[in-house]
Amino acid sequence: MKFKSNQGFTHSQSDKIGVLVTNLGTPESPTAAALRPYLKEFLSDPRVVEIPRALWWFILNLIILNTRPKRSAEAYKTVWTEEGSPLLTITKAQATSIEARCKAEYGDDVVVDFAMRYGNPAISDAIERMLSQGVRKLVVLPLYPQYSASTTASTFDAIAKDFTKRRWLPELRFVNHYNDRPDYIKALANKVRAYWEEHGKADKLILSYHGIPKRYLLNGDPYHCECHKTSRLLAEELGLTHEEYMTTFQSRFGKAEWLKPYTDATMKSLPGQGVKSIQVMCPGFSADCLETIEEIGEENREYFMEAGGEKYEYIPALNSDEEHIDMLFGLVKENLHGWTVSKDTALRAGLARALGADK
Repeated sequence: MKFKSNQGFTHSQSDKIGVLVTNLGTPESPTAAALRPYLKEFLSDPRVVEIPRALWWFILNLIILNTRPKRSAEAYKTVWTEEGSPLLTITKAQATSIEARCKAEYGDDVVVDFAMRYGNPAISDAIERMLSQGVRKLVVLPLYPQYSASTTASTFDAIAKDFTKRRWLPELRFVNHYNDRPDYIKALANKVRAYWEEHGKADKLILSYHGIPKRYLLNGDPYHCECHKTSRLLAEELGLTHEEYMTTFQSRFGKAEWLKPYTDATMKSLPGQGVKSIQVMCPGFSADCLETIEEIGEENREYFMEAGGEKYEYIPALNSDEEHIDMLFGLVKENLHGWTVSKDTALRAGLARALGADK
């Protein structure tokens, strides 16, 4: 096997520390043609769908990829902006803000980039760019507050897969989760408080997280527990009683049982229980995207109102809020602690040239 060398590397370039911010991904455009390769990459990930590969290959290629791209494209069209996918736009803005804080704190010693687990910009391309700039130590920050094998671990898989092809590897620090960080909980709470100040308080606050199959929980995935911990800490920070909030799970797919209670079923049942006004927040999403804007903001609103609800409001994700960026930068700083960069490049370059290196 031939291993890749770092393109653009020179022995005289300064060493750098890298921060790679990642999120889930997005298609290139809101069309069926663009959705098909994106969904194929996403749904082919064995971390996402834990079904025997041979069986899943037939289901995915003969059924799902022949029906779902068109339907998904129609949904994406409702959230697409002039800048493109909301998730891509917001993640880029978050990375840019983190970069500005790193620049102010560390000067040119730290390089910040961002990538998507599926689609573009690809993780492998981002790693190549960073290593070519001299990155010798790398912090990876997946923007998933709660750990799950289907998200966080899948990102690690992509990093590891890229590294298996490289001759030279940087030191690596990988952020697994931040579901219970006090500054994360405080940022969520302040987002809710600001919304209450402008719009008033509803009968109940619904905290909706992306779902996963129940069997993942039974096989040891901590995601369910981390979601409930985030909800509990947020409710405590807001001073809510158990009756004033609840945790639900959205975006289920297929016929298997997923984490309950389901968000859509909850929306259909609450008005019949006397809950006429609700506000929904999605603490597991670091940036607004299709699942929050369309599924929560529109689809589940219809379920609630058609069932007899009177007031339904979605509280946006933390996105590029300053308090959110402060929290993320604090997380980065903690993971950069103790790392320094070598600036003695002249000696290194001289020794390399003496041994025959041409750059």
